[in-house]
Amino acid sequence: VIAFTACVGNGIEGGEWVEPVPGMENQVQGINLENGGKASSINMATLQYESWEKKDNKLILSGKSIGNHETISFSDTLIVEKLTKEELTLKKGDLIITYNKQ
Repeated sequence: VIAFTACVGNGIEGGEWVEPVPGMENQVQGINLENGGKASSINMATLQYESWEKKDNKLILSGKSIGNHETISFSDTLIVEKLTKEELTLKKGDLIITYNKQ
């Protein structure tokens, strides 16, 4: 029953969304969108997601960018172009990222 319940609907929450790492297609990176608005990064040491929120067709990701001995807080707003049980496509300007549910 639990496995069936988890598969029902096209919810964005409660899932690990990954894409191949550019140049290293045998590895993946992405976002873990947990229930309750908590987020975490998958295989991205310099980009630490902390929270997420979905408003209409927008996904707002917030966290910290770490690099060159400096940590900068950020909030990114992306357009949800496509959302199915298995695929999430996000767009920001000309950038389009397609994630698959792990």
